[in-house]
Amino acid sequence: MSLALYRKYRPSVFADVIGQEHVTVPLSNALSSDKTHHAYLFSGPRGCGKTSSARIMARSLNCEKGPTPTPCGLCQSCKDLVANGPGSIDVIELDAATHGLVDDARDLRDKAFFAPVSSKYKIYIIDEAHQLGPGAANALLKVVEEPPPHVIFIFATTEPEKLIATIRSRTHHYPFRLVPPGVLTAHLEKICKAEGVEVAKGVLPLVVRASGGSVRDALSVLGQLLAGAGKDGVSYDIAVQLLGFTDGALLDDAIDALAAHDAATLFATIDRVIESGHDPKRFTADLLERLRDLIVVDALGETSANSILRDMPDDQLERMRTQADRIGTASLSRAADIAAQGLTEMRGATAPRLILELICGRILLPMSDSTDSGLLARIERLERVENIAPMPSVAVPAKSTGGGDTKKVLPVSSEQLTEKKAPPVSSEQQTVKKTNVDAMDVAGLRRLWPDVIENVKKRRRLTWSLLSASAHILGVDDKNITVGIANAGARDSFVRSESDEILRQAFIEVVGLDRKIEVVVDPSVTPNTPAARAVRVDESPSDVVQLSGAALLARELGAQVITDKK
Repeated sequence: MSLALYRKYRPSVFADVIGQEHVTVPLSNALSSDKTHHAYLFSGPRGCGKTSSARIMARSLNCEKGPTPTPCGLCQSCKDLVANGPGSIDVIELDAATHGLVDDARDLRDKAFFAPVSSKYKIYIIDEAHQLGPGAANALLKVVEEPPPHVIFIFATTEPEKLIATIRSRTHHYPFRLVPPGVLTAHLEKICKAEGVEVAKGVLPLVVRASGGSVRDALSVLGQLLAGAGKDGVSYDIAVQLLGFTDGALLDDAIDALAAHDAATLFATIDRVIESGHDPKRFTADLLERLRDLIVVDALGETSANSILRDMPDDQLERMRTQADRIGTASLSRAADIAAQGLTEMRGATAPRLILELICGRILLPMSDSTDSGLLARIERLERVENIAPMPSVAVPAKSTGGGDTKKVLPVSSEQLTEKKAPPVSSEQQTVKKTNVDAMDVAGLRRLWPDVIENVKKRRRLTWSLLSASAHILGVDDKNITVGIANAGARDSFVRSESDEILRQAFIEVVGLDRKIEVVVDPSVTPNTPAARAVRVDESPSDVVQLSGAALLARELGAQVITDKK
């Protein structure tokens, strides 16, 4: 039976303790200057080196050349206290979880006054010290406060606040912390090289992620992977399956579906998650972490994000940059909030798949969310649609109406600023109904046509069937939205069923435009295909409807927008 990695690679000197320089350097300095204390408190998360450091401290104190931060390794004390060594009778390790009674504390107190057998110091290492009962802690208080000159106490705990204050105040407190991912990854790479086992790219980041920054947990996980490695070493697929993480391809498919508002693909991805045996809770946690990564990429950019997402390959960062651009900042933040809330709801839930599907459904429906984040996501969604953007207001001289050099400041559309072959625009055409305007052309309205059709479907199936089969937007002006239908029969059915009012209400809710619906026969309309539903961007944006900034907000709140006709 082989020795576990976390025991095999346990440090025996402070120089081998990784990620705890803020503790090991001061302790080494104290040993070098012979300014050691009679009681120490080592606190921090599990598996970060507290007990190992306590043993190294005992080894450094009892070395024949000690106190020294570099034990000689030759004397009997150094051999006894080396990692995985036989131990020393003068170094007593106690687990407060099983020795936390008053009688145990009294026994320790009585024996502490006896001199060490063969070493300089009698050292008590009390692990899980927070589990000392109040009676036991008070029984130890006197000897901890005024110990014999040959006695040193080292308390180790994950919860220092639970140790009674009177003992804490007598100790030198050294807080340990979790090991940074970069440092832990480098440490694991050295161990894999020492073990002579090849590990596929991406495996070690998974191990670090599973460990949560704990060196002991990381070595336990790595030991499991190395034990099951084949001739080619540890593969990424095996590591993903053993550790229970979600395959990156599934996460990419889910994020791409969210970006495209593609409910069918998203729920199909969830089905693949379940069918492949993944835990819905784990998938939700991984999805939340991916959303966090996208928020980081969106905030810092692909180049700067490298400093935070160090283990992310360049091609993955580029893909995430594209995903973040498509989703938008507000939508990413809202999706992360929903995923985090849903992850909390999953605890103890009997149907985690159901909650996962509800999480995805809520993310896909920003129109139903009246919170601030929901409104921001909805506004952002519309603003990010091509051909719907705030027009810059540029000062251009208006035609003089008589005398003086008075000039009038008029907004100019983005098309007028960028189209080199555009004809001259008169001041009358430049005049708008309100300042700070937004522009929407036919192409932009067609881009929202699928959402309008989906809204119609919820209102009346007949109207939806008439429009989804063979209809598209022909034009828009201050009074009408003109819709072309393939044949006269469908047009007549549309009119007789008063479907124009259904479509009008859908435009109000989805787009924010209140226009009369005019339906004409257009033989050029082809049956509903992906190509037919695509936006025809080759057409000139001639008919422009001007909406004020206030109208945009009103549109997002679902209110009826009446364009000023003055």
